[in-house]
Parts: sequence; C-alpha cells; structure tokens
Amino acid sequence: MEKKSLRKAFGEFLIEIGEKDERVVALAADLAKSTYTEMFKEKFPERHFEFGIQEQNMMGVAAGLASTGKIPFASTFAVFAAGRAYDQVRLSIAYARFNVKIVATHAGIATGEDGASHQMTEDVALMGAIPGMVVLSASDYYATKSVLQAAYEYDGPVYVRLIRPTAPVIYGDKFPFNIGEIKELKKGKDIALVSYGYTMHEVIKATEVLEGKGFSVGLYDFLTIKPIKDETVEELRDYRAIMVVEDHVVWGGLGANLSLRMLEAGYKNPFEIVALNDVFGRSGSPEALYRHYGLDHESIVKKAEEILG
Repeated sequence: MEKKSLRKAFGEFLIEIGEKDERVVALAADLAKSTYTEMFKEKFPERHFEFGIQEQNMMGVAAGLASTGKIPFASTFAVFAAGRAYDQVRLSIAYARFNVKIVATHAGIATGEDGASHQMTEDVALMGAIPGMVVLSASDYYATKSVLQAAYEYDGPVYVRLIRPTAPVIYGDKFPFNIGEIKELKKGKDIALVSYGYTMHEVIKATEVLEGKGFSVGLYDFLTIKPIKDETVEELRDYRAIMVVEDHVVWGGLGANLSLRMLEAGYKNPFEIVALNDVFGRSGSPEALYRHYGLDHESIVKKAEEILG
C-alpha cells in the first residue's frame, strides 16, 4: 500500500497557496525542516520567519501579522504549539479572533521513539476548549491538502493536527471539504467506528475484520474535530453502538465531546472510547505503542465484539 507524508503535503500546500496569495506567510520555531516549511522558505524567503526555540514569541508575532492582513501559518510540533505556547494561542490569537492557522505536526504517541516529552496527547482537549478555535485533523496525504485548503479559506483561528509518520493513502486525491464536515467512508447498521489521524488506518483494518465476521460497520473519519455539527449527531443515532478510537487521552478528546452531544440527542446505546486513559506515552515505534495502549486493529476488533455481544 502506498504511503505518503502528511508533513510534506503541508509543505507542498504552502507553496501552492503562497503562489496564489501574497498574504500567506510561514512561521517556524527551529523546526522548519521537520515541519517542511523549509520548502516555503526556499520559494519565498522574504515571507518565511524563523524564530528559533521561541514558540510563544512565534505565536505572538503570528497574531501581529494577522492584525495587518497577513494569513500566517505558524508551525511546530504539537507539544509546543498546544502546550508551550498555550497562553499566546489562547489570548493573543483566539481571544482577538485573529486569522492565524496553527499547523501542529508530530501529534499523539504516533510520534514514536521521541517519548512522552514530545508525544502531545492532550492537544485536542486544550485547543478544543478555547472559544472560537476550529480543530481539524487529517488522516492521509490528500486529506491534509483538503483540510489545509479549508483552513486557509476560513476567516478565523484554526488548529490543524498532523502526524509524524508517513501514512497509507486513503482518499487517492484532494477532495472538496468544508469545516464542520466529516467523511463517511462506509455506512453500516451495527457499529459506527469513528476516528481521525493515524488511528484511522487501524480502524480501517478493524472494519475489514469485523465485516468478515458478519458485522455491519459504519466508518467515519472526523476531519473536523470541532465543531461537531447536528447533522453528524443525527447520522450516528441509528447505530446499535458507537466506538471512538483516538491517539489522545480520553479526557477532553473527540470521544468525550461526541459522547456528550450524543447524550444530549437522546442516544442510549453503548458508546465506547478507545484512547489513552490518564497516562503519558512512552518511547517505542508507533506500531508497538499502539499495541501497548490498545489502539491497534486487533484490540479494536476485540472491543467491538465485546460491545456487540
């Protein structure tokens, strides 16, 4: 199966949109090579700003640039974008509702061998809790292009969650996408499997196994983590069970937020969240870590069978 880099998709997108719109600028904090913003720097050196290891300063300057009409794409690892620079993102960017796009790479335990210090598993909770902040995620190369296009077109602050590893291609080409939308990859009746980012690939494998055992499975890629539309809630109401799988802590993640929306809508069937339960990550390959924390497709299948009896 073909694998492609989501981070490289970001670098390519920046060049594509930068050629069309001179308002687009890129900001980096000592990680331009890792986030692929160096591609933009080579093409438009006068519109690329390097801050060194000063993520807070980078976010503050992004707010300032947005106040002058620029469209800043500020990029660093998720642990620094959502963690170290939280105050600047919250107050300087979101409170003023500046048009800043925060593209955070290396999210989740999929970051792998770098360990807990660099594995941001709380960013959906942190960014989602900020009023007015849109939170998006991409699961493959082409979804990254579509999500970034929607972020660019949106007038306001957006947090885009990307991963470190290359990922199998799901969609095959860039597709039309609007903020608030999700992607229904398959409709079913028994259980809806919901995910985003790198765990989508384990969920896809789990779907194939479950269907081989006779279950009718719905498969949903939540490219939009926040906001959750009423139409999405309605789409899921008819399933016998819902399972959310995410490379994030259970507290404040997509599962927690979606379960609240489903409860408010009167959903009473089983709702399961497969995520990190109040623990930090550890060093290891993404595959080994997913097995350890129960995010691999075999664990997902086992849990789904337990729910469906």
